[in-house]
Amino acid sequence: MRLFSADDFRSMPWANGGGQTCELFRLAHPARADAFAVRLSIADVAQGGPFSHFPGVDRLLGLLEGDGMELSLDDGGSLRLDAPGQIASFGGEAAVQCRLLGGALRDCNLMLARDWGRGELSRLSLSAGQDLSVPVADMTLLYLQRGEWRCDGRLLPPACLLAAEGEALALQAQTDGVAWLARVSRLA
Repeated sequence: MRLFSADDFRSMPWANGGGQTCELFRLAHPARADAFAVRLSIADVAQGGPFSHFPGVDRLLGLLEGDGMELSLDDGGSLRLDAPGQIASFGGEAAVQCRLLGGALRDCNLMLARDWGRGELSRLSLSAGQDLSVPVADMTLLYLQRGEWRCDGRLLPPACLLAAEGEALALQAQTDGVAWLARVSRLA
């Protein structure tokens, strides 16, 4: 189990230059040095516009804060995120246009190279004194958005990222809080 703090995170422009993201975690792709296998990031979205293209990548996008957004996909479909915790999934090669439903927002992005693995993203909300067991996964990433929690008895610093491989996690909320949980399975 490893802990990462804000000092470890990396701020960078979006691939298309339309905004800023904070990369919390990146695992290099074993077959392509210039690509990632897994990436977890938080994006600040100040205005609508096109999403960056990531061919061969599955994207899971969750609304952290704000009024939300509507995503128009190139296949004619649309996805609407208008409450914190809602999650949308789509292929990174899709042409996606974003329209904000209100002001600026923050979202959580889990991206996985399709030829490397599969994943799921969920929002956890625990009240003070509540416990939660997270089953074993090939890789588990937990971003503590707010609150004071412990994992296996260890205090998690504010706004940290916990990364674990092949381990179950025992979470205990010391105060009310919210976290984002990514569970990843490698392809055989």
